[in-house]
Amino acid sequence: MHLLLRTLLLLITSARRSPLSIWDASSLPLRVLPTDIDIALHVNNGMYFSLMDLGRFDLMARSGTWKAIRRRGWTPVVAGETIAFRRSLQLWQQYTIETKVIGLDEKAIYFEQRMVADGEIYARAHIATRLVNKGKPVSQEEIIREFGAPPADLELPAWIHYWRETNALPGARRPAPHVWA
Repeated sequence: MHLLLRTLLLLITSARRSPLSIWDASSLPLRVLPTDIDIALHVNNGMYFSLMDLGRFDLMARSGTWKAIRRRGWTPVVAGETIAFRRSLQLWQQYTIETKVIGLDEKAIYFEQRMVADGEIYARAHIATRLVNKGKPVSQEEIIREFGAPPADLELPAWIHYWRETNALPGARRPAPHVWA
């Protein structure tokens, strides 16, 4: 909710920025705002993922994907994510969110996102996303039919498969009891 207005503003302003293909990398310039920081006056670790949502929305809006997703009644959801931090983004600092689809498989569309300032990576995340329609996953065949096949040289890094297998929770239709091992 705290980024709702920024997201709506971004969806409006991204339409005026240069168009991209969903397979291109997007670069979204931002500045660290007081609502992004914690008591240490740097971007809160949990806030990075919320800000990265803006980067994915920018790519989707500029590529026309967002309109197509909404027209079909699809909703993007995050299925898994991991992040590594290198440096802290400070209050009022300018930075960009770099976003790129790095591949897809039968279960997810994978993004790499980077927070970059002064040409240096401050944080990098990998996000597994899905499109759902009425609570059910949209098939990759439908997605490719709507947006086109990925570039031939787009190859999902091998470690992503291991990460998804070891990080994933059981599907919503299977039990996931809370028991500490």
